[in-house]
Amino acid sequence: MITNEIKDIVAQALREDMGDGDVTTLCTVSEDLWLTGRFVSKAEGVIAGLDIAEYVFEAVDQRCRMVKTLRDGDKVYGKRETIATVEGPARALLTGERTALNLMQRMSGIASAANHFVRVMAGTSAQILDTRKTVPGLRTLDKLAFKIGGGVNHRIGLYDMVMIKNNHIAACGGNMAAAVQRVRNCDQRKRPIEVEVRNFDELNEALSLKVDRIMLDNMSVDDMRKAVQLVAGRTPLEASGNVTLDNVRAIAETGVNYISTGSVTHSVKALDISLWLDEPRAA
Repeated sequence: MITNEIKDIVAQALREDMGDGDVTTLCTVSEDLWLTGRFVSKAEGVIAGLDIAEYVFEAVDQRCRMVKTLRDGDKVYGKRETIATVEGPARALLTGERTALNLMQRMSGIASAANHFVRVMAGTSAQILDTRKTVPGLRTLDKLAFKIGGGVNHRIGLYDMVMIKNNHIAACGGNMAAAVQRVRNCDQRKRPIEVEVRNFDELNEALSLKVDRIMLDNMSVDDMRKAVQLVAGRTPLEASGNVTLDNVRAIAETGVNYISTGSVTHSVKALDISLWLDEPRAA
């Protein structure tokens, strides 16, 4: 679904790229030329962002039409599979090409990385979460891509969940209970409260405060396992800090409910996708 927020993202991306006009295309391509082309995958991964790419071309020229061969969430294997075909005025396709590819390549890279974590964790009860470590202005697309890859979205921003971290507690004089109580007194919407803990003293205090979720920050796998045994299901636990594909399975097997990783969005490698234009014909 193309929301107003996504429309704004696409509009800003096109403004950034086009400025007062695609001078190269306007000077070299005749107005009545139409082209067709194929989006082709050249790397293994999970496709995401097809609807966004389609909307990019429609935003440039409403006469553009895209037919999807695959759907968001489908896997490709780097064998130059056709993901979708697009047809329309040549000027529109050439002008929208880079914006469409930039967004779809990034989203597909995130979806692919998220799916890799999901597959490594398969058979455990833990869920992989994203973070707020996203590109400013692209969080909606980054988190959508993460979900398409099989991950679970954490809070969207600072407004939809309470996350009391060490710096918040420090600002309350180092008093976790005071920080939690201030939230409960202040937040009329009564949003879920998560508290970050670094050791067992803090964990026991967070448990006594009956918050909605506890984040185990940079604990060892052995300590996570002990924390799970101590909590015994009373409060959902989230593991965070230095989560990689090499250690996520061991973390998941401790019994934590959630594992959050920022690498999927802040250090993603874009999936290699090209748009091959061909078959020129008169309108």
